[in-house]
Amino acid sequence: MHEQVQSILRQVRSEPPNVLKTLLAIQEQVGHVPVEAISEIARSLDTTTALVAGVLSYYPDLRVAAPGRHVIRVCMGESCYANGCGRVLRALQDYLRADVGESTPGGKFTLGTMSCAGNCAVSPTVTIDRDLYGRVLPSEVETILKRYR
Repeated sequence: MHEQVQSILRQVRSEPPNVLKTLLAIQEQVGHVPVEAISEIARSLDTTTALVAGVLSYYPDLRVAAPGRHVIRVCMGESCYANGCGRVLRALQDYLRADVGESTPGGKFTLGTMSCAGNCAVSPTVTIDRDLYGRVLPSEVETILKRYR
């Protein structure tokens, strides 16, 4: 993985230094941004490890661990919130036995949230990978997830 990060850093070096763009490029190719690479990234971009770590922790779409095979995200936007996304999230947490930001044992699913899925007319919304589910009820969680077994 170290060589892969080095290769990406060489590619982005020709551009003006951009921490976010660099982290996104690494995540796209590696699947996550390895914590042990933070100092290497900072050195390559001629910045501090604090800045790199700060950007990494600020953006919720950036991950420091490899995600599960399927990424589940619950929309927490206003419409979804008003229509019970909290109950759907709780049902997912209970069924998966994982909290937000965690993966299930074996790495099948990673649970997360998002600010807005843009699917307000049929809220609450859940995405699994690139699949979009609207009007999700807590009682439907198990049935939906069985499609990804």
